[in-house]
Amino acid sequence: MEAKQEYEIVVGLEVHARLLTRSKLFCGDSSFFGDEPNTNISPITLAHPGTLPKMNKEAIGFAVKLGLACHSEIEKQNYFARKNYFYPDLPKGYQVSQHTTPICKGGYITIQTATGNKNVQLTRIHMEEDAGKSLHDVYNEETALDYNRAGVPLLEIVTEPDLRSGEEAYAYLTELRKLVRYLEICDGNMEEGSLRCDANISVRKMGDTKLGTRVEVKNLNSMRNVKIAIEYEAGRLIKLLENGETIQQQTRSFDAGNGTTFAIRDKEDAEDYRYFPEPDLTPFDLTDDLIAAIKASLPELQKERIKKYTSTFQLSEYDAAALTEEKDFSNYFEQLIQSNNANGSNAGIKPKSAANWMLGPVRTWLNDEKKNIDDFPVSPSNFYLLIKMVEENKLSFSAASSKIFPVLTANPETDPLQQAAKMNLLMDSNSDYILPIADAVLLQFEDKVKEYRKGKKGLLALFVGEVIKRSKGKADPKVVNEILSQKLNS
Repeated sequence: MEAKQEYEIVVGLEVHARLLTRSKLFCGDSSFFGDEPNTNISPITLAHPGTLPKMNKEAIGFAVKLGLACHSEIEKQNYFARKNYFYPDLPKGYQVSQHTTPICKGGYITIQTATGNKNVQLTRIHMEEDAGKSLHDVYNEETALDYNRAGVPLLEIVTEPDLRSGEEAYAYLTELRKLVRYLEICDGNMEEGSLRCDANISVRKMGDTKLGTRVEVKNLNSMRNVKIAIEYEAGRLIKLLENGETIQQQTRSFDAGNGTTFAIRDKEDAEDYRYFPEPDLTPFDLTDDLIAAIKASLPELQKERIKKYTSTFQLSEYDAAALTEEKDFSNYFEQLIQSNNANGSNAGIKPKSAANWMLGPVRTWLNDEKKNIDDFPVSPSNFYLLIKMVEENKLSFSAASSKIFPVLTANPETDPLQQAAKMNLLMDSNSDYILPIADAVLLQFEDKVKEYRKGKKGLLALFVGEVIKRSKGKADPKVVNEILSQKLNS
């Protein structure tokens, strides 16, 4: 449901990113996802009386890393607060979070829209612990509680109400997920709850500056669902306004089955949580040296890689963006380029050749196998040898991609050169081998030869293709072109 043109959609997102620390935020329990229920717990996770939390330094570093990448101001003097609410999967009866002193203030994330780049402003990034998980489908009449997730470190990334459509929200989440993966602080798997999104949505007449009454749609677990929920909810709010009804501030949930939202409770305000400083955790200060060290450790992000790929490697913007969409995919490409030195070759392979293979056969194989580049079995050094053979005209691209590439993916240690020789696929640059085939082709297509000599120069491709076909792909196209051109133009 699209918003009518006289109305403007206003959206702010709150995204919770589960950090890739080995232990929880305030204790040494494992934060690993997917273990058997209630195996990663301890008296601290379960909030037994007398237990005390201890801060996870790695989580602080991850928070600063994201803030720096988002151009945020890093808060040097920090403390935690108690956010009080009761729910069965919250063992303490309160959540330890940051309230008045978020570790990162402001900043922005740049997205691409139909009208160009847009900086989505951030309000804050703060740390907090996760709650456990209530499972309602294990037993018929009881709710099961899994406390493995309780205490796992989260970063909550809150935007200003800067987004104006479901499409923009989708683009923002895409960029945020890419960023946390590049920084290696979160795996970004929304299906596993590593990124969870709440959307604050309101509508107003075009030209109005005052924000309308907002509703919050909770726990959206895919970027597609975020987009659909925003579009549906905006349409519902507009319909209420046009019918003269009052919009109630409330919290809603999303039904992925039919693409609609439904009310679950009136929206709480900050005062409902009765925040106060956490008495069991001392405030902590961040030094300039620590912040500088984290800044120096920031990896090369996508925009920087795109710039390098277009300038140093002379690739198109399209190829550069496609190669760098995923960090691990980009890393494999760079290892492939660097294999020039590893294999003792001065000339190496052209970056464009490597890009064509990565975005062609490799991407196709990954899609067909439903796998990531981490699962690609062929080492960059061995894959380099195959590409090099094509560049040196020892093997046609067709034979390499359709014959040798499947062998390599099935048996990654296979030597490409030996396999090509075994399958009789190596191209022959010997003119003595090619001359009789070329003569036979020109004799068979005598009429076409006459047409060529009368000006239809495009027929050369026909002759070349026929020679290569009769040689079963073994004739070197470059030599074939030279021989045929000499014969046809003599």
